[in-house]
Amino acid sequence: MKKNELLEGPILSSLLKLAVPIMIANLLQAAYQLVDAFWVGRLGGDAVAAVSISTPVIFLTIALGTGLAIAGSILIAQYFGAGNQKMVNHVAAQTLSMVIIVSVFLSIIGYILSPYFLYLLKVEPAVYVDALGFMRVAFVGLVFSFGFMIFQSIMRGVGRVTLPVYIVLGTVILNFALDPLFIYGWKFIPALGVKGAALATLFTQLLAIIIGFAILFRGKHGIHLRIADFKPDYKHIKRAFEIGFPSSIEQSMRALGMMAITFLIVRFGTLTVASYGAGSNLIQLILIPALGLSMAIATLVGQNIGAGNIDRAAEISKLGAYLGFGLLTGLGIIAFIFAPYLIAFFVPNDQAVIEGGTELLRITCLSWGFLGLQLCLTGVFRAVGNTKLPMILTLVSQWVIQFPLAFILSHNTSLGKIGIWWAFPIASVVTALITVIIYAKGDWKKERLTGKTNKLIDKVESEIVKEGFDISK
Repeated sequence: MKKNELLEGPILSSLLKLAVPIMIANLLQAAYQLVDAFWVGRLGGDAVAAVSISTPVIFLTIALGTGLAIAGSILIAQYFGAGNQKMVNHVAAQTLSMVIIVSVFLSIIGYILSPYFLYLLKVEPAVYVDALGFMRVAFVGLVFSFGFMIFQSIMRGVGRVTLPVYIVLGTVILNFALDPLFIYGWKFIPALGVKGAALATLFTQLLAIIIGFAILFRGKHGIHLRIADFKPDYKHIKRAFEIGFPSSIEQSMRALGMMAITFLIVRFGTLTVASYGAGSNLIQLILIPALGLSMAIATLVGQNIGAGNIDRAAEISKLGAYLGFGLLTGLGIIAFIFAPYLIAFFVPNDQAVIEGGTELLRITCLSWGFLGLQLCLTGVFRAVGNTKLPMILTLVSQWVIQFPLAFILSHNTSLGKIGIWWAFPIASVVTALITVIIYAKGDWKKERLTGKTNKLIDKVESEIVKEGFDISK
């Protein structure tokens, strides 16, 4: 994709050229979980519950490193928009090295503490062994997950969003083939059950990151990494943490919110946990278009800000918000109509789980448009380097509205578990309305117009030069 197509072409065309491949890549990435859910669902409700219990914990550890990826993507997009290829390469290498180091640390800690996580969640004995095996293998593969996440983030920053699609497509197909082999066994391959699903994902993500590294070092797709670029640049690391730390807190609070909700759900038994797992699989799948659109908006707005096109950035954000709301509202209506069939795809042989998952889906799906609207507008805030605001919005949504409401409705009313489900749409609508009000004030444009973002980037570059990093080559 040529740079001028993003900075000068029709806005809708530019947005779709970024958003559609990102959506496809994210959809395929989510297919790892969906493929696992498809095969694990054949093992029964306990197996589904084991994966459902483990997922929030894994998501929490991934969230801790996500902020650095977001910081790198912001800087890469703005440098690329400004035409500074040397700093694009430098920031990409520094971001990659930082996140890999963080992921190794988190992988070791997560593996050791897995039993304690499950103890805190009060997992039932029938689920414990499978949940522990799945969680520990997932922690071992965390480095590969992080590595490919950064590769995708770097490619988004320079507008090269098609290439990751092909890589993920190949690994998902391979994962679909490996899952039944590792889960059920075949000839000399032992049947590993739920643990086998995590092991299949580990192997395929290892392959993906190997291919990603080869592309970055080859230098034919907007990024050309050199070994010298990986020399620790402490000034850049400091700036990256300043930008990325709020995003890490945001994602962590979102993950902790999921864990807290899971804690509430567990008290209602394995059937409710399995219903939540089956329903949340669909919710995560439906969120992919909104997340893809949000990422595309952040990249496109960031590149245009780097090039000084403020008015165009504002038009991009408005159009993206309309698309996000309309798309997810339409998908929500479809999900409401076909909810039982969608749940049955994942758990075909358990009617009780199908009914429970359908109930969850129908309560939440008609509010998806508001969630899409919020995600798209927070992409704009991130693009200008304001990662604190999305963090605050997440804290409000998860811990001021959703969790307290879920606790009150499930403990102090006759709704029971249904009260937990109702907390989701209420939190989505209220948070979206708050986000729209903040966006409408236009402070995000004022920050850019005062030169705040450019000063940050200029300061980073000047400090890099002072530290002896040659970015002229």
